[in-house]
Amino acid sequence: MTAPEARGKAGGIMDWDQFAEGHLDVAHEVLTRLRPEIEAVAAGMAACVRAGGKVLACGNGGSAADAQHFAAELVNRFQRERRPYAALALTTDSSVLTSIANDYDFEQVFSKQVEALGRAGDVLLAISTSGNAANVCRAVAAAKAAGLRTVALCGGTGGDLAPLCDQQLRITSSEVTARIQEGHLMILHALCGLIEEQLADD
Repeated sequence: MTAPEARGKAGGIMDWDQFAEGHLDVAHEVLTRLRPEIEAVAAGMAACVRAGGKVLACGNGGSAADAQHFAAELVNRFQRERRPYAALALTTDSSVLTSIANDYDFEQVFSKQVEALGRAGDVLLAISTSGNAANVCRAVAAAKAAGLRTVALCGGTGGDLAPLCDQQLRITSSEVTARIQEGHLMILHALCGLIEEQLADD
């Protein structure tokens, strides 16, 4: 018995065809159905930056990493040599996060930062694969109260988050968290490219 056969009998190995099919379904959704919505969100973010505003981003776990990745691409660069764009991930300051969680509760770790740092005209990118992250939803409420534009990056039905936001970029072609996250990364890279393109002459 070969090693692959042994693994299969012991509990199976990953179904690569299913993996590829799920990934390609999500990629197709991003490149077709979501394209106009991505372009609209990018235009809004570019207008915000052009007017002197900033983009804030938040999320938990893998979505926290996505928030940080997105902010880094905007502040540093994505593909073009250009000026830095104002962007901030609300997931990176461990002292702020832990003090809020300790003194109040975890649901406020992003909303308090939005209250402190957000200004009318800024944009909040709220990331949650399920759309049900309470601290992300609370951040959106704080953002709307402060006059920020809000964008949901989510999956499935959009959960509690999607209807709270002014715009939503929602992966509907898969319920698998990993596939939704792969779609989110495609969307974030598309946003970065479009924002750079629209601000190229600034």
